[in-house]
Amino acid sequence: VAAMGTRGLYVGRRAAALLAALLLVLLAALLTLAALYGRCRQEAPLSPTPSPSSSPPASRSPAAPPGGFPVAGPGRRLPLHLVPLHYDLELWPRVRPGQAGPFAFSGQVNITVRCRQDTNVVVLHSSGLRSRGAAAVRDAAVEVAGLRQEAGEVAVMELRGRLWAGRRYVLQLSFQGRLEEDLDGLFLTRYSDQGRSSMLIASQLEPTYARTVYPCFDEPALKATFSIRIVHDPSYVALSNMPAIDVSETKDDSGSLWTVTTFNTSLKMSTYLTAFVICDFDYVTTTKQGNEIRIWARKEAIKNGYVDYALNITGQIFSFLEDLLNVSYPLPKTDLVALPDFGIGGMENWGLITFHESSLMYLPSDKFTSRKALIALIVSHELGHQACDFFFFCLFKWFGNLVTMNWWNDLWLNEGLASYFEYLGAAFVEPTLSLDKIFYDHVVQPVLREDNEIGVRSLSEHEDKIKGSFSLMSLFDTITYNKGASVAWMLSGFLTEKLFIRALTSYLKEFSFSNANQDDLWTHIQMVVDAQDEVQLPASVKQIMDSWTCQNGFPVLTLNLTTGTVSQEQFLNKNYENSTGSYNNTWIIPISWMRNGSSQPLMWLDKSSKVFPEMQLSESEYDWILLNVNLSGYYRVNYDQLNLKRLACLLENDPKAIPAVSRFQLIDDLFALTQFGYTQIETALELTKYLAKEDELFIWNVVLLNLLPENLESTLRNYEVYPLLKKYLLKRMLPIYHYYAVFVLQNVNALEDDYFAQLYLEKLFATACWLGLQDCLNLSSELYAKWMDNPENKIPFLIRRTVCCYGVAVGSDKEWNFAWEMYNHSDTTKEDKDILLFAMSCAKESWLLYRYLQYGLSDTLFSSNCTSIIILYVMTKDIGHRIAWEFVTENWPLLSERYGKELLHDVLKVMGRFVNTDVQIQELQVFYNATLEENERVDTTLLLEFAQFENMEKRQLLIKIANWLKKNTDN
Repeated sequence: VAAMGTRGLYVGRRAAALLAALLLVLLAALLTLAALYGRCRQEAPLSPTPSPSSSPPASRSPAAPPGGFPVAGPGRRLPLHLVPLHYDLELWPRVRPGQAGPFAFSGQVNITVRCRQDTNVVVLHSSGLRSRGAAAVRDAAVEVAGLRQEAGEVAVMELRGRLWAGRRYVLQLSFQGRLEEDLDGLFLTRYSDQGRSSMLIASQLEPTYARTVYPCFDEPALKATFSIRIVHDPSYVALSNMPAIDVSETKDDSGSLWTVTTFNTSLKMSTYLTAFVICDFDYVTTTKQGNEIRIWARKEAIKNGYVDYALNITGQIFSFLEDLLNVSYPLPKTDLVALPDFGIGGMENWGLITFHESSLMYLPSDKFTSRKALIALIVSHELGHQACDFFFFCLFKWFGNLVTMNWWNDLWLNEGLASYFEYLGAAFVEPTLSLDKIFYDHVVQPVLREDNEIGVRSLSEHEDKIKGSFSLMSLFDTITYNKGASVAWMLSGFLTEKLFIRALTSYLKEFSFSNANQDDLWTHIQMVVDAQDEVQLPASVKQIMDSWTCQNGFPVLTLNLTTGTVSQEQFLNKNYENSTGSYNNTWIIPISWMRNGSSQPLMWLDKSSKVFPEMQLSESEYDWILLNVNLSGYYRVNYDQLNLKRLACLLENDPKAIPAVSRFQLIDDLFALTQFGYTQIETALELTKYLAKEDELFIWNVVLLNLLPENLESTLRNYEVYPLLKKYLLKRMLPIYHYYAVFVLQNVNALEDDYFAQLYLEKLFATACWLGLQDCLNLSSELYAKWMDNPENKIPFLIRRTVCCYGVAVGSDKEWNFAWEMYNHSDTTKEDKDILLFAMSCAKESWLLYRYLQYGLSDTLFSSNCTSIIILYVMTKDIGHRIAWEFVTENWPLLSERYGKELLHDVLKVMGRFVNTDVQIQELQVFYNATLEENERVDTTLLLEFAQFENMEKRQLLIKIANWLKKNTDN
């Protein structure tokens, strides 16, 4: 809070911290934009493509204004003079095997349109394309006066007459463009297969890249049918959305022979779903319910059976979804293509689904990883690391292909519903997966961590907020995927899955091959609700659901169970003054609950506060209440102290009385409530006393992430809390550690289908070793020594990173040198190289770490991108951060030449963990003052001061934890 005193303006400490945090975000944003700018094409486009207009959103009136037309852009709308009915499209990428670049493509398109209102201009999308020859309008007695590129990624065809409403016309355009290697639009990518270098061409057109491939009406609501021809080298095969119906030959101007593949006419679909692949792949095939399914991949991958698992379950998924929704898949074939290089995990082009091959292939070496489950599951996860790294969501895109959102502001109707159904499908083909645990762990919990900041958008945005391609791309985020899926989960829960599926089936059938918005979905759900008596709602479906989709954030429920009062408020950080002052959002909240282990009827909170007499606790210490059972609602719960005390006692006596997902939720909610100032850390710690009886790895993982976050591990040994935490945690970890250690030593194969062991066993063992558990250190030494004696004695993949790290840490230069030797071995996989790169930073001898950093400077020993990784790995170790910092300062001229200021930013983030005093800030500042420009120095000072402030608060928190541990750790 800023206030004016008698001597001027002063700023409160928290306000200063918030300001510094904002500057930190700004600096990160500028770095991100700089990185994005660096990825932009270095050459000018073939035709002028000015920046998107910053003018207000275009009118939806089909009439063009006098002397011009509404300017459109990636996030703007075209005028509705004309609507497309059919595209006759030919694409000709001029690529031969082994050919050197630059590469180009040409094409022609005839677009049949219906005129809705008289007009003398044609406005459609085009970006980066150049016209070849004259444009024409067939079936019209008008000439084209000119074709020009305008701002906003549109082309304007000016006519010497008028097109009349109600009539059909055919727009004829020839074009050419560059074929880049940037993974957007129509792109070329290189790869290796069976020892030889190859190339392929593929497309990625969502959300607004179709206009970079051919002139079109590039909006999701403007659906049309497509007849596609691809001209290509005879040694390649061409794929598109529909089956090929003809293969012929043609010659170019020089007499060279090319193949022409013609595809059947498609059903109505949006431009972003058109797809093209030209490759030299092999495939495997099967047929399910008349639908031919082919999976295409590198010849080596097909030969070795890497896509067989995906093929086996794809047909099962199709059958499951068709039976569930009672909607038949409308296409005669489905091709799934595993691309060696692809910007996202998967893209749901209708009939031609493209994937990064890592999302589709199951290798024998993946046996002890979560790969099989992830292929069947593959939901997002690593938020911000890769936006669509999922496999089966693409199969569930009936929600985007059969029924498409009217505009991108309702993207969640595609992605959220698809993410929800992919979990049902994955559980169907992999029955051993625990759907509710995985859904909460992978989907709900990550988005609850993100959807609580001021400024985070709502699920369904107003159309006028979606401006520009950056805004469109930003919609493909955790809010759309995870929050969308979480809200769908909640909706299915209070409706019952039976009614939810019935409503979706009705929705899909009515809007097949057309477009809808979320209100259309609410209408169909309301119709189903009105037609039965079992489920009664406190308000209309629209009122309930708009409170979740049209407001940002989510609520926290606060309970006073002495009176039975439940109140709601938006979950925001209370540590900052006035952070919640102007936010009065309320939700209509379904409350599932249980009392003393028995499920109770669903309750609704439809205002800011309400008294539920049935929720009052009695005086009996065995009377307890649990809300949001199995995470049926998208909110957090803040219990009063009386109920929390009873829940803590219950967990110590009989943890299984509370469902596993609810135990996870209890712990996660309490630590989040602590972090955001709703309750004290001691309250959350009380709930950890029972952990010796906890046998669920996914619950242990959330405990460790909260108590031992990665950014604390490198500094925690310096605090009094470390020996106390060591004693407290190890006592509780031993049962689950020994349970899994037996499998690791005697029968690791038995863990092949333990999904959470594949994900989280590493974290458990790494924590045990970090806390100094001698059994863990001995196990690591033993397994590492066996590997050194015989490299065929592979360390179990589930804990390989930990074993290699602590094998090096407790060893000498002999163990380090062996890691170095294996890193350089020609047979070592990329995954194992990454593990060894990390493990070599675990050495406890300073001279080994310094030698490792010196190795990192060598161009002959490492690729250039490894140097910064090595520096940061060493810097995060408790004994390595000083060594790495001195190395950076000593070698900065060379490092600066290679990595520039991006490395400095990464170093600053890590070194900030160790900043506790003004002297330490000054030490860092001396170096940064000598290397940065003046304006950057100010930002750096603020960042360091903010890091110091955070560390002071962290110290205060650790003191509280230490005091609690002293009282609750047995002697």
